[in-house]
Amino acid sequence: MNHALLLDEPISTRAGEELNIAALQNYFGKLGLHLGEIKDVRQFPGGFSNLTYVLTTITGEFVLRRPPFGANIKSAHDMGREFKVLSLLKPHYAFIPTPICYCEDEKVIGAPFYLMQRLQGVILRAANASKMGLSADVLRYTSEILIDNLAQLHSINILQSGLIQLGKPEGYVLRQVEGWTKRYYAAETDKIGSLDEIAVWLKASLPADQTPVFLHNDYKYDNVVFDTSLEKIIGVLDWEMSTVGDPLMDLGAALAYWSEPQDVPEIKFFNLTWLPGNLSRLEAAERYANMTGRNISNLLFYYIFGLYKNAVIVQQIYARWKQGHTKDERFGKLLPVVQALGVRATEALSKNAI
Repeated sequence: MNHALLLDEPISTRAGEELNIAALQNYFGKLGLHLGEIKDVRQFPGGFSNLTYVLTTITGEFVLRRPPFGANIKSAHDMGREFKVLSLLKPHYAFIPTPICYCEDEKVIGAPFYLMQRLQGVILRAANASKMGLSADVLRYTSEILIDNLAQLHSINILQSGLIQLGKPEGYVLRQVEGWTKRYYAAETDKIGSLDEIAVWLKASLPADQTPVFLHNDYKYDNVVFDTSLEKIIGVLDWEMSTVGDPLMDLGAALAYWSEPQDVPEIKFFNLTWLPGNLSRLEAAERYANMTGRNISNLLFYYIFGLYKNAVIVQQIYARWKQGHTKDERFGKLLPVVQALGVRATEALSKNAI
């Protein structure tokens, strides 16, 4: 079946998030990039982090990524690092856009940015779930290859590929727990007891280090591009949090997005894995373990950390909105999502199950 109607398409640029086309055209000319005149700029409506635009020229379509307005661009929104990841990864992993150029000069459009090839395909977003009409059989298959692709990504040799330079595997889990706890309290706007409880538990429950692999760290349906038949993955997007470290941190992060039918709407907001046919969280974890041979007996820690990290990310976005750094109305509705993630984490802990 062809699902061309589900192609991920951009819309008009949101007010206040426009690009300086003349400055971009001048910059590309100075680099000697023969892209042609920029005829149109549109913006992808999904996502809550970096801003993503499509530039249309006579030679084709290109994607530009820049940090959100009001964000700390020197840390979580490091465009140079994301461009470096794509450049290192491209020779070893086929399913990424070709990186074209990186600009660190904030004078061009007000922030660093990079340009890459556009991959045109289907992205299965939770927001479009009700319109898709996808069968249980189709979603069973897409959820299986979603997990298979994560296992494939974790099989890349980080030494031979040079990806090892992207991080320090030793003590990775401890640094993540400490770092995300610090970020949460720096962005805290409301007291949420469940997240206080989880922060303490995570610090007291650190697992032993695992053999490190390359991690995507934000792996879910809406960062994956399928072909129009939904029979294969043609691209993986949004590498801003990728690094090297414990592979179960990546699996835990993916499962933290992996909503199920019984989850509350605020959790289902992240993914369409709750639709009939998709693997359950446990089935997804077991499929990954069978493919990789990794021991997942301590998976609860990684799942709970994934929920906590998601809560922190959402809290940071909500805090930016509350401080007036963005006018995007979606961001003002995120506090219940933070609270729901805290509740889900404490429920998982009390039931000792993902």
